[in-house]
Amino acid sequence: MPGTRPTKAELDAAYDRSVDDLVGPALRVLLVGINPSLWAGWSGLHFGRPSNRLWQTLFEAGLTSRRLQPEDADELLSSGIGITNFVNRATARADELNDDEIRAGVPRLEALVERWRPPHVAVLGVTAYRVAFGRPKARVGPQEETLGGARLWVLPNPSGLNAHYQQPDLTAEYARVATALTT
Repeated sequence: MPGTRPTKAELDAAYDRSVDDLVGPALRVLLVGINPSLWAGWSGLHFGRPSNRLWQTLFEAGLTSRRLQPEDADELLSSGIGITNFVNRATARADELNDDEIRAGVPRLEALVERWRPPHVAVLGVTAYRVAFGRPKARVGPQEETLGGARLWVLPNPSGLNAHYQQPDLTAEYARVATALTT
């Protein structure tokens, strides 16, 4: 599948598919997306489009030793980075979800954190965080509250649809987490 592009029919067929959580022992940070994209649903890989800004951001921020691709899940886990989503249902856009679906993902997230014990949890998207945790005034950065003992962060969503954050700004925010992992 690496190097191939899905057809429109394949992407349409990926609606509502789930993507397995990428978790394991020795997590340093658990990244929490809103939900899988259609590319992720098609490929079965988190942030499945190779051009997704997450991959460049993780490398530039110092969270990975090289620019990974979606299929490099084992290497991502070896870097101590896991990925999950509030809603495990692929859609073309996150706005196809309703607030209740996002809030319903919090207990599952709490259970993952309790099981794998990452010291940091980073929600990728301030709007998703505000909805999920009922914090309408939350901002990007470290949060006052914890989740299952983990320090809770809000990072910008790396989606190309997030025009508020250009690549240097994304890198700077993710680098704050990278710094926290080493202190």
